[in-house]
Amino acid sequence: MFEDQIRSNINRTWVLVVTFIIFFTMLIYVVGWFFSYYYDNPDLATYFLIGALAFTLLSSWGSYYYSDSIVITSVGARPADPVEHKRLYDMVEGLQLASGLPTMPRLYIMDDPSPNAFATGRNPAHSAIVVTTGLLDILKNDELEGVLAHEMGHILNYDILLATLISVLVGTVILISHFFWRWMWFFGGGRRRGGGSGGGAMMLVMLAIAIIFLILAPIAAQVIQLAVSRKREYLADATSARLTRYPEGLAKALQKISTAPTPVARASKATAHMFIDDPFKKQKRSSWLANLFSTHPPIDERISRLLAM
Repeated sequence: MFEDQIRSNINRTWVLVVTFIIFFTMLIYVVGWFFSYYYDNPDLATYFLIGALAFTLLSSWGSYYYSDSIVITSVGARPADPVEHKRLYDMVEGLQLASGLPTMPRLYIMDDPSPNAFATGRNPAHSAIVVTTGLLDILKNDELEGVLAHEMGHILNYDILLATLISVLVGTVILISHFFWRWMWFFGGGRRRGGGSGGGAMMLVMLAIAIIFLILAPIAAQVIQLAVSRKREYLADATSARLTRYPEGLAKALQKISTAPTPVARASKATAHMFIDDPFKKQKRSSWLANLFSTHPPIDERISRLLAM
C-alpha cells in the first residue's frame, strides 16, 4: 500500500508540473498574440512564447528545489533550537530510527498559539517538520509523538513532494491573477486617456483575461489542492499508529487541535492543505458539499479510525 502511494505521488507530481507548463505557456502565448495583432508585429507572439516557456520551466525547477524554503519562509517559521526544544528533537530522532529515514528531518518552530503542524520538502533526504508553539504547549508527550509520527508518514509516503509543489504553484496562480488585474487597470486607463478606439478594444481584451484569471485562480487553487487527495491524511494517520504503536496518542492530539479556537495566523489558501488539520478552523461542516470541497477529511472520522485500530 505504501509503495503504491509513493509511486502515485511521484506520477501525479510529474503530471502537475507538465500541466502547469502547458497551461501557462499557452495562456501567455495568447496574450502575446493579442499584442502582436494590436501592434501589428508578429514577432511579439514569438517573444511571449519564448518568455512563457522560460518562466514556466524556471518556475517549475525552482519550485522543485526550493519550494520547502519558500513555504517555510511564507509561514514565518524559525529553526528549532536543540537545547530549548530538546523534547522535540528527542522524539523526532527516535521516530527517524523507527521509520528508517536516511536523515533526520530539519525542525522548525512557528510562533503561533494555534496548535498545528506540517511537513515539507522534496524527498525524505531533504525534508522538514514545522510545529507551532501552541502545539508544543498543549500536547502531552504521547500526543506530540503521534503528531510527529503523522508528519513522518507524509515524508515516508512522498506526500511532501506533491503538497509542497502545489503550495508554490497555487501561489503562482494567485500572484499572476493579481498581476493581470492591476495591469488591466493600468493599461486600460492609459489607453482611455489616448482616446483611441483601438485602446478600448485592447482594454476589453485585457479585461476579459483579467476576469478569466480572477475566476479561475481560486477554482484552480481548490481543485489542485483536492488533487492531493484526503486519503493521504488517513494513510499518514495509519503510519503514525504503526510507528508509535499507540493510535490513541494521535487521536487525543487531533481532538485538542480541532477544538482550538484560533486559526493559524500565517496560513494561506496556498498552504492550508499541508497542515495536519484545517488551519482556518472551519470545522463545522453541515453538508456533504462542504465536506467534498474541504482540504481535510472530517476530524471525527479520523479519530474514529484511529480508535478502531
